[in-house]
Amino acid sequence: MKILIATANAHKVEEISALLGDEFELVSLRAFPAIKMPEETGQTMRENARIKAEHCARESNLISLADDSGIEVDALNGAPGVLSARWIEGSDAERTRALLGKMQHEENRAARYRCAICLAFPDGKTVHENLETEATCEGEVARETKGENGFGYDPIFEITSETGAPSEYSGLTMAQVPAEIKAQISHRARALKNLKSLLPA
Repeated sequence: MKILIATANAHKVEEISALLGDEFELVSLRAFPAIKMPEETGQTMRENARIKAEHCARESNLISLADDSGIEVDALNGAPGVLSARWIEGSDAERTRALLGKMQHEENRAARYRCAICLAFPDGKTVHENLETEATCEGEVARETKGENGFGYDPIFEITSETGAPSEYSGLTMAQVPAEIKAQISHRARALKNLKSLLPA
């Protein structure tokens, strides 16, 4: 099965490719420079994943996989949530610092990563069906950045007993754990595992 990974985020392309392994023939948007990603106007991550996947399926005439993901912080009523990648202008590091600033006086550090994935199947220039799935990864907002791996909010997403990682990783951030551990516990890994279970044999 040939699948277009419908994202311009190089980190996501790398992570999704590693998680899907060699079972599929994967291509990235770099092979389709004429395709411009649509605005993410959905009210939920699921809606945004659908918007991106269906757009790329129509434009490329390939099965297209898109995700939308972010961090939900309980003390901030679930924010930044669907706006995680754009709630302030700037880089991942600037958004991470801004979130730490908002949390500096909060004792409730509970948070979760959420990932919604849509796989859109083209039929000519229409899209005739989707497969959609969603998953979360529980954790906490750390009090400082830790680790050099990962991307996005990984340096401040701290692993807890609720995350589902081996106990020796509790207290580390997602940017500190080995890639093979992240591939077991992350929201994106879990959502992709759910998606693969929906695919026809």
